[in-house]
Amino acid sequence: MKGAHMKIGIIGIGSIGGTLARKLSESGHEVRVANSKGAEAVRPFADEIGAIPANAHGAVKGAELVILSIPLAAVVELPKDLFDALGANAPIIDTGNYYPDVRDPRIAEIDDGKAESVWVSEQIGRPVIKAFNNILAHSLTELGRPPGSPDRIAVAVAGDDAQSKTLVMDIVSQIGFDPVDGGSLSESWRQQPGTPGYCCDYDAKAMRNALEQAVPGKAPRVLQEVFSRFGQLGPNPSHADIINMNRSVHSDD
Repeated sequence: MKGAHMKIGIIGIGSIGGTLARKLSESGHEVRVANSKGAEAVRPFADEIGAIPANAHGAVKGAELVILSIPLAAVVELPKDLFDALGANAPIIDTGNYYPDVRDPRIAEIDDGKAESVWVSEQIGRPVIKAFNNILAHSLTELGRPPGSPDRIAVAVAGDDAQSKTLVMDIVSQIGFDPVDGGSLSESWRQQPGTPGYCCDYDAKAMRNALEQAVPGKAPRVLQEVFSRFGQLGPNPSHADIINMNRSVHSDD
């Protein structure tokens, strides 16, 4: 399906989901957007970007790709039959991250080491592809570049189904980023918050190295240090300040 226009459903139109909706609509895809408040609540945004407003079921129905961009607590609240009508070959991208005690309630299984997107997959009863979780919204919005550009940023993509992963990696490239294979879904912990490849604006080579350098069980402690340092950046840190802080927390460790 390389380069083909697809029917894409996006649930969650916050900083990441909304940016993806805008970029994919601009790329010519038929995009349906939804959140927890119903179709009318998303209509102004949908009209602005040339998408179709929908409720969650409407976003999923007939979709060839679904993007789930909601907090983990909201994943549990999704209708249990939401994906019943979704084709077996339609990938579901999980862009989410777990921020315990900051945004999210504690989830014991993740605290005990289960990969976040493995947990999401279990909650919705479908395989997922982990992508767009380790890039900042500003980078996603402003820093996309054509293939071959020397300053092209990489996005890690993890998952178990090769065909689904290939499709998602093509989407990553379409909107301006180099896709890097992050391995199986069980290995997606390597791109979670607090890891060396998380939100550092790396190119493909550096991203591969960062994924390889991730150490099991270390990220939660590093993430606390990230939060501490972020608080020291002041009220209006620049994008460069945030990227430098994310990189330095590992080089200083």
